Amino acid sequence: MAEPRIGVYPGTFDPITLGHLDIIRRGTRVVDHLIIAVAGNDGKNPLFSLEDRVAMAEGAASDLPSGGGTVEVRSFDGLLVSFAQEVGASVVIRGLRAVSDFEYEFQMVGMNSRLAPELETVFLMASDHLQAISSRFVKEICRLGGDISQFVPAPVAERLVARFHGD
Repeated sequence: MAEPRIGVYPGTFDPITLGHLDIIRRGTRVVDHLIIAVAGNDGKNPLFSLEDRVAMAEGAASDLPSGGGTVEVRSFDGLLVSFAQEVGASVVIRGLRAVSDFEYEFQMVGMNSRLAPELETVFLMASDHLQAISSRFVKEICRLGGDISQFVPAPVAERLVARFHGD
């Protein structure tokens, strides 16, 4: 029996969106076990703590219909390639929304392949109805009082509203 193919889907997930969940669901078709790797990434000044982001990802992923593989949520700090090697991953899953995402991702793959040539990166295009969703826009819409229910799972929307509006 072949070893299970382990993939890592890294991100800040501040907060996790329906776009992220689409990539996760589809990523489970590519690998046998997908680790949602929530980055500490204090340099981005996340709105939510690492623990909160992990909890939101766990809650959102638990309701997700699988594409075949299993899903796990873990936090990490440091180099993605080091984390991938630590968990035995052979694949990194990345989502692309637009051409502008590609340039950054292309550079990242180049650097990662120099550090860990055995690690493959697979890009999944965001589904057309989810391409405009970004965590940054979701936070801004919520902060300004807009309805974010079509962009994030309900529990995540509740946490955002509570954070910005104290409800």
